[in-house]
Amino acid sequence: MFNAQKKTIGGLACTVVDPQPVGDDGPELVAIFCHGFGAPGEDLVPLAGEIASINPELAGRARFIFPAAPLSLAEYGMPGGRAWWPLDMMRLQAAIESGEFRDLRKDCPELLPTARDHINALLDEVRTETGLPLSKIVLGGFSQGSMVTTDVTLRLPENPGALIVFSGTLLCEDQWRELAANRAGLTVVQSHGTVDPILPFQAAEWLRDLLTDAGLNVDFLRFHGVHTIPYEALEKAAAVLGNVLNG
Repeated sequence: MFNAQKKTIGGLACTVVDPQPVGDDGPELVAIFCHGFGAPGEDLVPLAGEIASINPELAGRARFIFPAAPLSLAEYGMPGGRAWWPLDMMRLQAAIESGEFRDLRKDCPELLPTARDHINALLDEVRTETGLPLSKIVLGGFSQGSMVTTDVTLRLPENPGALIVFSGTLLCEDQWRELAANRAGLTVVQSHGTVDPILPFQAAEWLRDLLTDAGLNVDFLRFHGVHTIPYEALEKAAAVLGNVLNG
């Protein structure tokens, strides 16, 4: 039985999902997942049911929050589409069609700090409402959403429960390398398709290596596929959420 409601948290329109109603004391774990560029805010909401089905102990104990990115893409011909920061769509499409390697290591999007502020405000509200420490909050996302949550995670005052990166990439390399040293011991689930035409697999390996070199525990799932979330990645996410719940 799903209990989903719309709520504004951190200035963002969110879908809050309890796979089963939680007790009077509230959830024991919160997982926050941010969607990718161009998707609607509800794009990842089905993950709550899928993950809870894989790991039934999450039902009734875990809460899932899916924030919608702050930017509307309606004026760019994508009604309902949202973004954490804008992209040059013509350049992206040309790169995909030509097979150009997109090396974003030195990119630090101008609106990334704004997106980070929204997620930090969301975290503050969630912690106040639930009374949970950061160690019981898991951050994750897909594509551009995973870049936001990676950036937030690396800048937090302490480790969250875990970080889940579905089809992400390495941004702000110099900053992230310096910040990652403070996240030693953090569990990371990272998945990436070997034939991803949007964010190259090699760039995902760069991110994995940066985090691993800094002492984070990265469970890296390589799968033969494109820009997507395979079932095996959901299995790993469900397992990590269970470990955080009971750890």
